[in-house]
Amino acid sequence: MLDFSILTEHFPDYMEGFLNTVKASVFALIGSFILGTVIAVMRISGFKILRALGTAYVEFIRNIPILIVVLFFFLGLPSLGLRLDGFTAGTLGLTVYTAAFIAEAIRAGILSVPQGQSEAARSSGMTYMQTMLHVVLPQAIKLVIPPLSNQFINLIKNSSVLTIVAGLDLMYFADIISSDTYVTFSTYIFAAVFYLVLTLPLSFAALALEKRLARSA
Repeated sequence: MLDFSILTEHFPDYMEGFLNTVKASVFALIGSFILGTVIAVMRISGFKILRALGTAYVEFIRNIPILIVVLFFFLGLPSLGLRLDGFTAGTLGLTVYTAAFIAEAIRAGILSVPQGQSEAARSSGMTYMQTMLHVVLPQAIKLVIPPLSNQFINLIKNSSVLTIVAGLDLMYFADIISSDTYVTFSTYIFAAVFYLVLTLPLSFAALALEKRLARSA
């Protein structure tokens, strides 16, 4: 049976963690989308150096645990003279990690856009970057909404890694509540409910957007 006194007595703690999780997720979502888009464009660039850098980034980040990325920002940067709090380090790690997966999704979308459209845009006088920004990327992003939505949902769930660096997220406070009350089951069930409050609307919104774009195609 669920112990609802855990929720009522510790609701302020849950809400503080929930709001911090929302902030970290929003910051990381925006940052990873921008960075992932840049990396995707680098991956299909005509310059070998840019392609190599983009490929190296994606292959390196995708093949290491997110925890290592977060700990690099939290424990590694101080050795270089830059000290970050847990929330900032966790959010940056989450951004850098997620960007690698978003880059691959967007790259797949770019490659799905007919080459003739790029050639037509370039022949009309548009530069490479103008072609990407105004012709290719808008179509590519529409094509990859489902995988992008999955990555954004994964980002929210992966935000729980902030608890490792005392990032004051939802799981951080759930761990504190569990250790203070010794009521493990109910504590984490309520934490899961808060995560669902974030992920389910995003999932339904992505599905609705996907259907709308399919009708307008």
